[in-house]
Amino acid sequence: MAAAATAGGQAVEKQLKICGFKRNVDVLVLYLAGQGLRSVPSLSRFHRLRYLWINNNKIQDLTFLIKNYCLTELYLNNNELTDISGALKHLCALQILLLHNNQLKKLGKTVKELKGIISLQTLNLFHNPLAQDPDYRLYVIYFLPSVQLLDRKFTQRERESALHLYNRERSCAVQSIAFGRRVNTPLGATVGSSRCSQPARRLMMPSGCEFGNHTNKVPFENPEDAVLLRAMTRSLMEFSSVDWNKVATCQERRLENKAEAAHEKLTVQFR
Repeated sequence: MAAAATAGGQAVEKQLKICGFKRNVDVLVLYLAGQGLRSVPSLSRFHRLRYLWINNNKIQDLTFLIKNYCLTELYLNNNELTDISGALKHLCALQILLLHNNQLKKLGKTVKELKGIISLQTLNLFHNPLAQDPDYRLYVIYFLPSVQLLDRKFTQRERESALHLYNRERSCAVQSIAFGRRVNTPLGATVGSSRCSQPARRLMMPSGCEFGNHTNKVPFENPEDAVLLRAMTRSLMEFSSVDWNKVATCQERRLENKAEAAHEKLTVQFR
């Protein structure tokens, strides 16, 4: 163990010498990849460190990152990590994190650790046991909404599927006319895809419900009823126009020196 720690320390000092860093505060980049390291000494003295390559080693724990809050890119792929709990959640500025080709087994535990990293945009977790979970991609996409690239690929369809799987109520609301998509489902049928379908039923409208611009705000027990009711009503749109040829300019108003008549405005309303 002491020999491993010594090897890690020597690797760090070697890189500082190669890069010509004389002060710890100057260290923004550190390259420790492919050196067979099993452990690394604490890097807390490099409190401005932003880019760290430590891939292709035999690292099993990440306690050396406890105070590197400025890290934006972290390359940990091809190591022997089995758990990252408590090691990365403080890295709020992290944007790129590569963890593929490790031994991470627990999907929920791993994602929970990464939830606080709100800047995370690129994440690689493939070739880990957790990636064999049937809902792996949708689970990560839903619970880590800031991630734009997962395992080198990402599609908008997957984001929609993730929302539908883990938040069906919101998914149905997003598909409603209120969010720019017309619901073509006739009354009596359910809204949503097959994954959240229910037996067909008729929409029972609460008494006193009116259509038009004075719709009563009647609560519904089922959100689908509210979606269908919204689909049956249309918002009132209004356009107004003025004939600017009949409006006097500033110069004309000064020369005529008289009160200006009210302008004629044409307003059109339609649904």
